[in-house]
Amino acid sequence: MKTLIIIQARMGSSRLPGKVLMPLGETVVLDYVVSRCQQVKQVDEVIVATSVLPQDDAIESWCKQHHVPCFRGSEDDVLARYYECAKPYQPDYVIRVTADCPFVDYELADRIIEAMKAEPSDIVIVEGDLPRGLVVEMVSFSALEYIYHHGKEPRHREHVTYYAYEFPDEFKRTYIQAPKTIQQPQLRITLDTKEDYQLCAAIANHFKENKLISSQKVVQFLLEHPDIAKLNAHVQQKPVI
Repeated sequence: MKTLIIIQARMGSSRLPGKVLMPLGETVVLDYVVSRCQQVKQVDEVIVATSVLPQDDAIESWCKQHHVPCFRGSEDDVLARYYECAKPYQPDYVIRVTADCPFVDYELADRIIEAMKAEPSDIVIVEGDLPRGLVVEMVSFSALEYIYHHGKEPRHREHVTYYAYEFPDEFKRTYIQAPKTIQQPQLRITLDTKEDYQLCAAIANHFKENKLISSQKVVQFLLEHPDIAKLNAHVQQKPVI
């Protein structure tokens, strides 16, 4: 079962430009994401997929410096970027990660892969209300290719797997229950605003020199420190249109 992790990353952001290379702990945000993805078992390659815009040269340079494969494609058509990145590898499955999730749950990713192995399908659906920023998405390459050819709306091209959720009857699904310990949907552990950055920096500073702190401990830390959790509690996620 050949599996890729593709991390979408770009310097452009309307609310927090350059966020993926901002300092975090002893390193930068992208290093957290890549390092955690590299902990996922049974994965053949971890690739950063960025855009061809000059501003994203910095991401490619970081990848070269740290010996991380980097693919460059469309900025706006993220679905095409994923598909074109994956196609030369001809994988069985692709795991989608976004570079604004520095505490992505690699242990949950292991469970997602095991669920797909036990019950092969087009997409894994994680049941349970989780904080934004922890979960990954796993789809078969054949499903990704189908979405690439059938997803025509801007929301489909921007959000990669959105078509599969909008038209669920077109896909075979595998279900997995998220651990109760991380089912805290009121928490926001992603990076899109300066308040998000303040929260992520507080986590990284508390768990110094430990990029691989478990997501469960991150959630526990925020529950034990409501003053930190409330830093970005008011932030609204941009709607899908």
